[in-house]
This record gives sequence, C-alpha cells and structure tokens, in this order.
Amino acid sequence: MVHIDDYDFGEIKVEGEKYTEDIILYPDRIENDWWRKEGHSLHKEDVKDILKNPPDLLIVGEGSQGRLRLLPETRQALENKGIEVETKKTGRACKLFNKMIEEGRDVVAVLHLTC
Repeated sequence: MVHIDDYDFGEIKVEGEKYTEDIILYPDRIENDWWRKEGHSLHKEDVKDILKNPPDLLIVGEGSQGRLRLLPETRQALENKGIEVETKKTGRACKLFNKMIEEGRDVVAVLHLTC
C-alpha cells in the first residue's frame, strides 16, 4: 500500500521517494507524469483513467492554497460512476489519503503540489 511520508509546498515524499510534480496516488502505485488539460481546473479528461476503474473514494488535493478547482461537470461524471469525492487543501488531502489507506478503503488521490 502506498503511504505519503510528507508534503510541503511543491514537494511530496511517498514511500521514501521525492516528487515535485503533481501526482495521482493509487493504493498500489504512483502516477507521477500526470498533467492536466488546464492548470488550475480539473477536467473529466484529467481523470479519465479513474473513471474507467472507479475507486470508492477520490481525494482531490487542491494545492496548498486551494487553487485547483474541481469543475462541476467533472464532479458529476465521478459521482455518476459511484465515486465519493472529497476536496481538500493538499496537506489535509494527504492526511486523509493515509487514513483511508490504513482503513483499507479503495481510494485514489489526485494531488496538486503547489498553489
């Protein structure tokens, strides 16, 4: 199971490895080459793989200041697939992800690391 060791503005440490780009965390793997269609908006296209294999819960890390916005149509597409969605500033999102993993939940996190 993937575990977040630490998060600070622009940097996250997962399983002892440091990442400086936005990432998607699955229970069993890390996608560290994730790039969104539009900088601070989360589109359906940005989560297409998650929509294909829906987890029970998707955690959206909105950045340290909460600048990343989950578009209403993206939220609707996720919820239509039965995915519960939680949006939080990235620090809190990391803590929630770890807690959900420890509880054995089927969870994925998309994390914006900067603003």
